Amino acid sequence: MEIAAEGPKVNDKREIFGWAMYDWANSAFSTTVGTVFLGPYLANLAQKAAIASQDGVARILGIPIAPDSFFPYCISLSVGMQVLFLPILGAIADYSHRRKQMMQLFATIGAIATILMFFTTAPVWWLGGLLFIVANLAFGAAMVFYNSYLPDIASEDQRDRVSSYGWAMGYLGDGLLLILNLAFYMFSDKLGVPQPLAIRINLASAGIWWLSFSFFTWVRLRARHAVKQLPKGETYARVGFRQLWSTVKEMKNFPETLKYLLAYFLYNDGIQTVIAVSSTFAAAPLIRGGVGMDQSTLIIVILMIQFMAFFGALLWGKLAYWVGAKRSIIVSLVIWAGVVIYAYFGLKGESRVLEFFIMGAFIALVMGGSQAISRSLYAQIIPSGKHAEYYSFYEISERGTSWIGPLLFGLMNQVFGSLRPAILSLIFFFVMGLIILPIVNVKKAVEDVRAYEVKNA
Repeated sequence: MEIAAEGPKVNDKREIFGWAMYDWANSAFSTTVGTVFLGPYLANLAQKAAIASQDGVARILGIPIAPDSFFPYCISLSVGMQVLFLPILGAIADYSHRRKQMMQLFATIGAIATILMFFTTAPVWWLGGLLFIVANLAFGAAMVFYNSYLPDIASEDQRDRVSSYGWAMGYLGDGLLLILNLAFYMFSDKLGVPQPLAIRINLASAGIWWLSFSFFTWVRLRARHAVKQLPKGETYARVGFRQLWSTVKEMKNFPETLKYLLAYFLYNDGIQTVIAVSSTFAAAPLIRGGVGMDQSTLIIVILMIQFMAFFGALLWGKLAYWVGAKRSIIVSLVIWAGVVIYAYFGLKGESRVLEFFIMGAFIALVMGGSQAISRSLYAQIIPSGKHAEYYSFYEISERGTSWIGPLLFGLMNQVFGSLRPAILSLIFFFVMGLIILPIVNVKKAVEDVRAYEVKNA
């Protein structure tokens, strides 16, 4: 049973470090699995399955699948499931005060599913997609509870800094693992390890990393309330649905928060899709609308992005302090829109690898910062006591958990037979974010929440 510590403090450096270490731990899944290795590996296996089939098409349960669309479809399906489950899980966590226990449970499930990706081979090429759906669902669930701790461990004036620190730690941690994975992949032949086996080992290493470093968080992150037992005759599912319905009705009191949540859902869907499909886009040959980069060069680019993103996240924490959180996010969205436009028109000549490096530098500049400041801004405009519930709605569109973007990307690629129109279609999400976010009144959002809390105290 989780026992609340006496008088947990805010801005405690030891606890904040423990909290940030979970970002260090689970970001390996986002990068090693979601961004670098799994997408191209599954596309390659699906392509082989298509060649081996009688009609030249890869199929799952009789459904034709374009090889480059398989991984985006898996992302979309996993998040479609999150739309159903995460709000209920958040409501249960807030009711029972079992946030830490539920975070531990889903982190463990996700890490184990990631380790099992080692067994994804050509005869069972679909297994990697199935395990990714499970792991990504668990990843999103654990992130609901992780994010919900931010208002508890940091005071309002420190949340931008602490949120940026967490993202920066994530980029540093998965960057270090990626160095090891890159070295192992590049020298695998000299070590007598076939490259497909090296990829499978690297996929499993992300799960081991995730599970191992999570223990720093379990030791240092403290519970805020004693566990609340269920009344006799009740079930957590029933209580969760009732609590969720109460929260949904409550949200009408916070119109500016809802407006912000809509803007975030749209622009972050674009961000997550760009991150998720970037390796597939980079590795695909020019004839399929890709860049035609080899795996080793791609990993070097991703590694550069990870370490630059560490400094980018910290920089955006400073930028939010200088110009305000909302303005700093708007600046980042302009840069994101420029990235997808250039990805469509450029990256076709002999200098395309260098151009991809430069484009990657711009992505690194805004990748962590735009998301870190979005998370801390949201913490300012939600009521206390229901952080997990409100962050469950937030998490539906968080890192690697978007669903409309990957679905749109996959369909555009399947219809046009090229990744270029697919990548350009993502500008819709950044344009919509730039339309809605500027009209969000953050000051009024904060006032609405405080007035509601006073009224219902």
